[in-house]
Amino acid sequence: MQVTVLVGGSGTGKSYHAMTLAKDRGIEYIIDDGLLIKGNKVLGGSSAKREKSKMAAVKRALFINDPHRNEIIKVIEREKPKSILILGTSDKMVDIIVKTLSLGAINERVYIENLVSSEDIKTARRYRTREGKHVIPVPTFEIKRDFSGYFLNPLKVFRHFGLGDSNEFHEKSVVRPTFSYKGRYTISDRVIRELIFYASNKAIGIKKITDIDIKSDATGIIIDIELIAVYGNPIMGILREVQKQVKYEVEEMTSLNIHAVNVYVKNLFIHE
Repeated sequence: MQVTVLVGGSGTGKSYHAMTLAKDRGIEYIIDDGLLIKGNKVLGGSSAKREKSKMAAVKRALFINDPHRNEIIKVIEREKPKSILILGTSDKMVDIIVKTLSLGAINERVYIENLVSSEDIKTARRYRTREGKHVIPVPTFEIKRDFSGYFLNPLKVFRHFGLGDSNEFHEKSVVRPTFSYKGRYTISDRVIRELIFYASNKAIGIKKITDIDIKSDATGIIIDIELIAVYGNPIMGILREVQKQVKYEVEEMTSLNIHAVNVYVKNLFIHE
């Protein structure tokens, strides 16, 4: 297996440029931040950016935890990649990852300073320091279940690969982890309920929202809404519109992963 490593300090844009480097080298598999990625899909692992401290994140990225390490090794044995790209903040870090995952010898070392200009690196670091955001080289839908509520947004990138080639599209995910420079944050149930209330009342044919219940776990939330509908309006149409509005507003404002929006009509309001 051909092992290539990409080395660069934190916030220098490694993850942003990883897919471009992989494309140029014909590499299908990437290990970044505790994840094993193939193309636009996460094959295994969990992101270090989910951890609650910097130390825990480092251990996750280095595959120190036995179940995490064994999971990745099994996937690699199953996939049998011809080449793989490893991302790390230092030579020592990538050396540890390669050794821990039993990947053999490193065939090529690439440094971020040789890929992008010093001005681009300074810009990336300012972005990281100012907003505490990180890039993961996979689409948002692939990691959203692992980043519920982590300020997650897609980053769309187009590349042109020469005459005769069409523009190629990549989507990467921008996340703000809990251990970022901006500190931890939480979203209260009261705020979520107010968002749900606001979004539900956008639907025509609603007289009153009578109850909102939120069930949450580490990967997202389930929303139950009880309401009174105005008699004479198409009930199914109202329910679909409420689901649509609530899902859009809550995901847009909080980045929470919504497993389901259940809407119940408890009564009908009849105009006298």
